[in-house]
Formats: sequence, C-alpha cells, structure tokens
Amino acid sequence: MSFTIVEQAPARLNRSEQAVPGSNTRFLEKAAAGNADVVFLDLEDAVAPSEKEQARKNIIQALHDLDWSGKTVSIRINGLDTHYMYRDVVDILEACVDKVDLIMIPKAGTASDIYALDMLVTQIEQAKGWTKRVGFEMIIETALGMQNVHEIAAASKRNESLHFGVADYAASTKARTVNIGGPNPNYGVLTDTLETGNRDFHWGDMWHYAIARMVVAARANGLRPIDGPFGDFSDAEGYKAQARRAAILGCEGKWAIHPSQVDLANDLFSPSEKDVAQAQAILDAMEEAQRSGKGAVTLNGKLIDIASIKQAEVMVKTAEQIKALGK
Repeated sequence: MSFTIVEQAPARLNRSEQAVPGSNTRFLEKAAAGNADVVFLDLEDAVAPSEKEQARKNIIQALHDLDWSGKTVSIRINGLDTHYMYRDVVDILEACVDKVDLIMIPKAGTASDIYALDMLVTQIEQAKGWTKRVGFEMIIETALGMQNVHEIAAASKRNESLHFGVADYAASTKARTVNIGGPNPNYGVLTDTLETGNRDFHWGDMWHYAIARMVVAARANGLRPIDGPFGDFSDAEGYKAQARRAAILGCEGKWAIHPSQVDLANDLFSPSEKDVAQAQAILDAMEEAQRSGKGAVTLNGKLIDIASIKQAEVMVKTAEQIKALGK
C-alpha cells in the first residue's frame, strides 16, 4: 500500500441514478415514489431554455412537498458556461439545502470548473450558517473532461462520483455514431481466414477505454464511478449487457433515463445471495486463518489472501447497505 492513503467519499448506495426533468411535475412525483437509489432532478439538457426558471421553481416545490426519504437527491445544474447556472445553485440551495445531497456538474472540463462551484456553494453555506456539506458529482462527457479527468476527480473534498456521459462525449470526440450508449456494428475485429474459408467479425465495446479511464480516476480519488445513459429504453437486454460491462470494469451503478431501467440497474448492481455467501465464507476463512497465525489460506481450491478480504468486504458491505434501506 502506498503511503498516500485514498480518502473515500461518503458511502451511498448508487446502483441506479434516475434522471428526472424538473419541468415535469408528474415525473417528479413518480420519481419520489420510485425505487431509484439516487434521483437527479434535471435543469440542464432535459429542460428547454424557456422552461428553465419554472423548472427551478418546480424542483424547489417538489423538494418541500414530496417524500424523498430512502433516496439520495441530486440537482443537475446548467453548465458553467451558461447564465442559468448561478441561479440554479443559489435559488435551490438557499431554499432547501437540507433536502439536497448532491449537485451534478455537467460537462466538467477542468479542475477550475469544480473549484468555481465549490467556492459558490461554500459561500452560500457560510452565509446561511449551514453545517451540512453538499457533495458533487461530475459528468465526464467531453474530450476536455476526459483529458483532465484525474485533476477533476481530485479538485474538491466535496467530490463523490464521476459519471460517463456517453452522448455528449460521442459528439465532443466526433465519434461516428448517433446511438446513446451501447455497441456499434462497425466497431469490431475481423479475424484472419479460418480453415473453413470464412472470416468472423466480432463486435467490440467502443466505450471500453473511456469508462475504464474514468473508473481509474474515480477509484484513485475515493469516488464512485457511475455509467451513464442507455438511450434505447425499449431494449432491456441491451441495457443489461452495457451495465454488466460497466460493472466488470468497476462501476457501482448506472443511469436510468426511464423508470423501467431503475429496477434493472438495482438488480444488476446488487450482489446475488450466492456471491454474498461466498464473500462471507472468505471473511470467515481469513478470520480463522489469522487466529492460527496464517497470512493466506485456500477455500474451495482457491487461494485467499488480504486482497481477497478487501473484495469480499466490499460485497458484504454493499449487501448490508441494501438491506438497511429495505431495498
């Protein structure tokens, strides 16, 4: 272990993160009654310019009137390059900071972006005498943001999570796709000619590098990495496949841009009973080994050491969080 110890962000269940437009009061009501771990109330892309002010008022009203218990509430503000952003932050935090857990920063490009918002939020908290600290979650969705992802992740003690915004990232990098997430039939590998004379074409995951890089930046700074949207909400199997790939790379959860995707994410990013039982068996075996003065043991024919304990602890802790919230 390095002498530099990574400070972990506050532990929050973040399997599903539901996007809810602030301009639609009916959607706000449904989200409050839904099963998402995190709900981000959107003032940015899902809200037309003519509706920005009313959406802000809708969110303030919804935070006061609706029951958001059991959920983490985030506000996706408008970009720092717009004149809407400061009012998003000032109006909502001054009116209901006790109802807000996180601020989502879209198109985070540099560490200075995070610093600027940190300064504004800190001033509001100090002026109001509040002791609760609002956290930040940043969307990496531009080439600039990906270039500076490690600096962005380390830019503030408020930082809690990084998210991959696949659609805007594709636009920023001028990727040849119009899909929001998922595979592309042109991104693959053609094998050499086989003995049969045929050549096989294997699809690849064009988002693998971007997500993997974001995961490294997040984990190196104690943050949660979260996979972003999957646009075709009628394709449950495609959503699940993308979520599994993200989970394998280290993501803790995934966006749900439609209510039907919430339960899919909750299920896919929850450890199974079998996995939890195996993890607990590892912890029990290592506890017995330590009592016997051993540094490593075998379980079911596999080596178990300190690294195994850390992996098992994460899984057991996640299961405990889910159980504690009754989800």
